[in-house]
Amino acid sequence: MILVTTAGKIGAEASRLLAQRGAPVRVLVRNPEKVTGLVHAGVDVCQGDLEVPATIDAAMQNVTSVVLVSPAIPRQELNVIASAVRARVQHVVKIMSKASADSPIARRRGQFEIEQGLIASGLGYTLLKNNAYMQNFLMMARAIAETSSFGTATGDGRIGHVDTRDIAAVAAAIAASPSAHMGKTYWPTGPEVLSATEVAAVFSRVLGRTITFHSITVAQQKQGMLDVGLPENVAEDNANAVALMAKGDCDYVTGDVATILGQPPRSFEQFATDYAAAFSRQLVKG
Repeated sequence: MILVTTAGKIGAEASRLLAQRGAPVRVLVRNPEKVTGLVHAGVDVCQGDLEVPATIDAAMQNVTSVVLVSPAIPRQELNVIASAVRARVQHVVKIMSKASADSPIARRRGQFEIEQGLIASGLGYTLLKNNAYMQNFLMMARAIAETSSFGTATGDGRIGHVDTRDIAAVAAAIAASPSAHMGKTYWPTGPEVLSATEVAAVFSRVLGRTITFHSITVAQQKQGMLDVGLPENVAEDNANAVALMAKGDCDYVTGDVATILGQPPRSFEQFATDYAAAFSRQLVKG
C-alpha cells in the first residue's frame, strides 16, 4: 500500500496515477466528501488529520511507501515521519522546494527542518525539490481573463516552471518502484526557463489575443495573493519567494523529469493550452 498524505493538486493526481497503474493507494484527507472522484478512480480514502497522530497511524496500516505532500508545516510532516517509523515503512517521497536553515522564507526553513527529520529517521527517502509551479498562474487567471494582462514582482527573472502533473507523475513512479531512488535528491523543472514577458507571449499565442505583463512591487504581489484568499503568512512567504525569483533564484532547468518518466516534462505552452478555459473571457462573462 502507498499512502499519499493530502489530496491537493499533486496528491490527488499522484493518487489517481497510482490507482491507474494498479498500485494499491490510500489518501489521507480531512473531508472525504470532497474527493469522491478519487474513490471512483479506485483510491482508498482514509479520513484523518496530520495534527492527530492516531489518525495518521490508522492510515499507515500496511503501508510500504509514503508520498509526503502537504503545506509543509513541520509539526504535521514530522508527525507523518514518526508514524512511518512506527509502521516500518520502507520509503518516503518528500515533495518540497529549496530548503535551508537560514532562508529568509519561512516555508524553506520549515522544509529544512522536515528534511533533516526525514534523513535522521533512518527511513528510505527521495527528495523532490521542485521549481516554481506552472499552476501558480491559475491564481491570476481571472485577472488575465478580464484584463488580458498580469503583474508579478519577478521582473526580468527567468524561471524553469514545472507542471504539478509532472511532479505527481514523478512522485508516483518513485513511490511505486523506489529502490533505484533511495537517498537521492531530484530537482524537477520544466523544459525551459521563461521570464514573465516570455510567459505573456506564450499566453498570447495560445489564447489568440495579446496578453501583457507589467511589473509590480513585492508589496503589491503580497496584496494580490491576499486578494485571492491566501492567509497572511502564506502571502508574505510567497511574495518573498517571488522577490528571489527576480534575482535568478529559479533560473535553472534539469533533466530529472525526463530521466524518471522516460518522456520530457510539459512545456508552459502545453500548460496554457490545457488550462486555456481558465484564462478565457467566456468564463468570466458566464
